[in-house]
Amino acid sequence: MNRPARWLAAHWVTAVGLMVLGYLLLPIGVVAALSFNRPSSRLSYDFHEFTVDNWANPCASAELCAAVWRSAQIGLVATLGATVLGTLMAFALSRYRFRARSAVGLLVLLPMATPEVVLGSSLLTLFVAGRVPLGFWTVVVAHVMFCVSFVVVTVRARLSGMDSRLEEAAMDLYAGPWQTFRRVTLPLAAPGIAAAALLAFSLSFDDFIITNFNSGSTVTFPMYVWGAAQRGIPPQVNVVGTAMFAIAVLFVLGTAVRRRPRSGGAR
Repeated sequence: MNRPARWLAAHWVTAVGLMVLGYLLLPIGVVAALSFNRPSSRLSYDFHEFTVDNWANPCASAELCAAVWRSAQIGLVATLGATVLGTLMAFALSRYRFRARSAVGLLVLLPMATPEVVLGSSLLTLFVAGRVPLGFWTVVVAHVMFCVSFVVVTVRARLSGMDSRLEEAAMDLYAGPWQTFRRVTLPLAAPGIAAAALLAFSLSFDDFIITNFNSGSTVTFPMYVWGAAQRGIPPQVNVVGTAMFAIAVLFVLGTAVRRRPRSGGAR
C-alpha cells in the first residue's frame, strides 16, 4: 500500500470532514471570486474580466447601500431584542423548575419547526387584523419572534455545560447573588450568548420569506437582490456577501483567540 493510501486509511474521517467543509464553502468561494469580476453584460454571470472596481466602489448603486444599511439596522435591533429575551428564557428553562416547563420548552422550539411561509403569512394576518402598518417595525417584531428560538437553544446548550460548583464556590466566599452572576455566571455564559447573537443577526440579515410578507414598502438587502435579479444583479452584491462572511469569520477568530489560555506564568 502506497503512502497516500495509508494516510487515507488512517485519516479517513479527516478526509471526509475536509470534503464536506469544501462542499459547504464552495458557494462562498464562488461569491468571493465574482466580487472581483466585471461581467460581459448586466444579465451575465460569467467570469469575464478581473477588476477591483467593485470593492473600490461598493455603493455604485445607492439603492443597494440603502438596502444593506436597512438590513443592518433591522438585524441589530432584532438581535438585541432576541438575545435579551432568549437569554432570559434560557436561564429560566435551565435553572428553575416550574409548572408546564416542558410545554414551554416545546413551544419555544415551534418557530424553528414551522415553515417560513406559514410563519410569514400568519404574522401578516395578525398585523392586518390589528391594523398595524407594515414597515420597519413589523419586520423587527417578526425577526425577533423567530430568532428567539435559536437564541434559547444556543444559550441553553452553553448553560447545560457549565459547572454549577463554580457558582456555589463564589457564594461560599460570601459573594451575593448579583455579584456571583456578574463575576462568574455571566462570563462563563458569554461565549454562548455571543454565538447566539451572531446567529440571530445572520438569520435576520438574510431572511427573505418572512420579510417579504411583512415589510410593506421597506426594502431589505435580500429583497433588493430578489428584485434586481429580474434586470441584472450588480456585482457589488457579491462584495457585500463576501464582506459579511469575512466579518463573521474575523469575529469568530477573535473570540477563539481571546478564549485561548495564555502561555507562561509562574514556574
